[in-house]
Amino acid sequence: MKILSITFEPSLIDSYSLIVTITGYCIVLMALSLIAWLFTRLHAIQDFLGRNRQKKEGLNEPQPAKPVITGEENAAISAALFLFFSEMHDEEKYVMTIRKVSKTYSPWSSKFYGIWNSMKHW
Repeated sequence: MKILSITFEPSLIDSYSLIVTITGYCIVLMALSLIAWLFTRLHAIQDFLGRNRQKKEGLNEPQPAKPVITGEENAAISAALFLFFSEMHDEEKYVMTIRKVSKTYSPWSSKFYGIWNSMKHW
């Protein structure tokens, strides 16, 4: 049994291979750096684009103040939602039943016969 050995011979590397390799690594490194920078600055870019759009559409007027909801109102809303969702479903019994179903054998669903029939034609 012969085992193939792989050897590295630097004499087989020419200058064009080195140029292509270094250029490829530089392009990949620059692309990854650009993507990382874009992801870290995405919120600032989004805010800048949003402000420019608002200026173009003339939406710089002050927005009306949002109504303040008190703690009692929040408690009443959450209690109503809890009651609504708890009454939404009936209580069910958690009983699992297993029935054995006997199926008769059918060669129509057997892949074995399909394989042997196709091999007979070879």
